Amino acid sequence: MRMLVALPLFAAVPFQALADPIGFDDALARAASQAPLLRARALEVDARRSAATAAGQLPDPKLGVGLDNFPVSGPPAGTFAGDSMTMGRVGISQDVPNLAKRHARTGRAEADVAAAQASNLSETRRVRVATALAWISLAYAERRLAAVDEVMAGLRPMVGATRSGVASGTARPAQALDIQHALAALEDRRSEVAADLGRARATLARWTGDSTVEVAGDMPQFTVAPAVLRAALDRHPDLGVTIARTRQAEADVTVARAEKRPDWGFDVAYQRRADRYGDMVSAGVTVSLPLFAKKRQDPMIAASVASAGAAMAEQEDMRRSLTADLESGLADHVMHHEQWMRARDTLLPLAQRKADLETASYGAGRAGLVDVIQSRSMLADTQLQTLDRETEVARDAARLVLTYGGDDE
Repeated sequence: MRMLVALPLFAAVPFQALADPIGFDDALARAASQAPLLRARALEVDARRSAATAAGQLPDPKLGVGLDNFPVSGPPAGTFAGDSMTMGRVGISQDVPNLAKRHARTGRAEADVAAAQASNLSETRRVRVATALAWISLAYAERRLAAVDEVMAGLRPMVGATRSGVASGTARPAQALDIQHALAALEDRRSEVAADLGRARATLARWTGDSTVEVAGDMPQFTVAPAVLRAALDRHPDLGVTIARTRQAEADVTVARAEKRPDWGFDVAYQRRADRYGDMVSAGVTVSLPLFAKKRQDPMIAASVASAGAAMAEQEDMRRSLTADLESGLADHVMHHEQWMRARDTLLPLAQRKADLETASYGAGRAGLVDVIQSRSMLADTQLQTLDRETEVARDAARLVLTYGGDDE
């Protein structure tokens, strides 16, 4: 189904321009560069990349300084040179985690980077969709407000004509209230549209950063192709986020399993004694002994495996959720499109025809002025309803294509 939104159903009166008119594509571009949330996500990616650089590195070496075998009793007590075992010591020790652990930590850090990038893409698409819907809502709200004002301007002169009809006896007094009722209903509709306009402008300002933003240019054109949208589901950023989380959980499993392998370390020290004894050098190696794996490493491995299983389940749930949301959105789009076509091609022409016939009958003396007013009120309501339905179709198309389509849409 191809949905083209190019012109309103009827001409809109000129609007008072605000400070910064912006087209649809420009609004999306400005949101991508100005939205604080996207800047936060980009900085998060940078932070993860920086952290990944250090993930697989060895711990910092340790410098040790000490005094060994200093006598505190006996004849050499309190002297450095009185005992051959007394020495000053300076040395360096280095812990060396096993290679599997270092590779696992690097893999976990890389998974963190991928997760941050996926979150950034997901948030970018969400901001893009929200900006598009706000722009479309604001554009249509302006046109609907102009349409309401135009209809009300056409109905107000009929109030005096109705009163004249009552005075002349061609209309009952109660019928004179119909036009006032119709105008009051239009006032309610105008208040609703004005509120919609304010909400849409506030939402668009949130993403573009300009509180005085005003739309300009043509309506966007979207092609809603169900097969194309279904085929793009596997590349949806929200699904990418769950895939990245699954990889993080799998990396945690690798890290937990690497804990069962022993780590090692070494130290080297230079020892200074009294001049008559000579200096000494010491070196040693340490190895960790994971002897209690059943109570330490194995439970952590089991917990990581369970977390990975949970992440896989959430990934599948997200896939099903996106599929269900897409199918629901397509069904709503078909419904709204059919309702719009029915209103534009059937209801609106019928209302226009009825208003024309009642006007002709009034001119021929076969209908009263109240009949003309009622038919005009029905025509006005049908016009506004048709424009409302066109708005829903435009929003549906934008939401579907920008949410489920590719990034180049």
